[in-house]
Amino acid sequence: MIRVGIMGAGGRMGQALLRACFSTPNIILTAAIEKEDSPAVGADAGEMAGFQKLGVPVVGNLRSIIDTIDVVIDFTRPESTLTALAICRKLGKGLVIGTTGFTAQQRSEIEAASRDIPIMLAPNMSVGVNLCLKLLEIAAKVIGESSDIEIIEAHHRHKVDAPSGTALRMGEVIAKSLGRDLQECAVYGRQGHTGERPPKSIGFSVIRAGDIVGEHTVLFAEEGERVEISHHASSRATFAKGAMRAAQWLMNQPAGLYDMQDVLGLKSFS
Repeated sequence: MIRVGIMGAGGRMGQALLRACFSTPNIILTAAIEKEDSPAVGADAGEMAGFQKLGVPVVGNLRSIIDTIDVVIDFTRPESTLTALAICRKLGKGLVIGTTGFTAQQRSEIEAASRDIPIMLAPNMSVGVNLCLKLLEIAAKVIGESSDIEIIEAHHRHKVDAPSGTALRMGEVIAKSLGRDLQECAVYGRQGHTGERPPKSIGFSVIRAGDIVGEHTVLFAEEGERVEISHHASSRATFAKGAMRAAQWLMNQPAGLYDMQDVLGLKSFS
């Protein structure tokens, strides 16, 4: 059995991860962690997620229960994730990261830690989204040079970073396939007299509204036709299931930085 600890257990995504633990073979929930001042601290993790009492209380400090964990799963905020990263690195624990919004410096810290422990970092752990990333790579190679490329994403009103990590990853995959630098060709929103669209740009549009779980569409638009590659998530359960799959896979890996393309074996497809 793989002993799993869930960071941010009291949040919407945290509770989805708790429920996924209960329904995944070879996974056992041994720790649920929240901020020290969270009202969830002290609650039973099973009851909090709508299941029976498990005898696993929510705690406010990862370090205090790290010895009970094989893999930590973290879908919180960058600062919290980096705290968990330091603890996991020091004590040799695997880490699955679904947090988004990292700065370049924070990403460098994750890469440095991956020299000592196995880390799976992905902005989106949905199987469908990661299949879309592979399709985007193919589409960019076939029609990217002749197309206007736009990425449209929508999430719930509580999401704090924009564009989403998934949208940015989509842009990175497309830019790499076309030999472009996303930092140089990305256009984040438009307003006023913008002039004609730069032919090699990759545009991003962001929607934040209601309880939208996550929607992403990439347009490859040419004169006379366009290709759209879309993914719509209707439940956070899809991300939680992917995280469990990642935790199971990570247990058999040496130190290194991995993504869901590694977990799903998609890198073997040319």
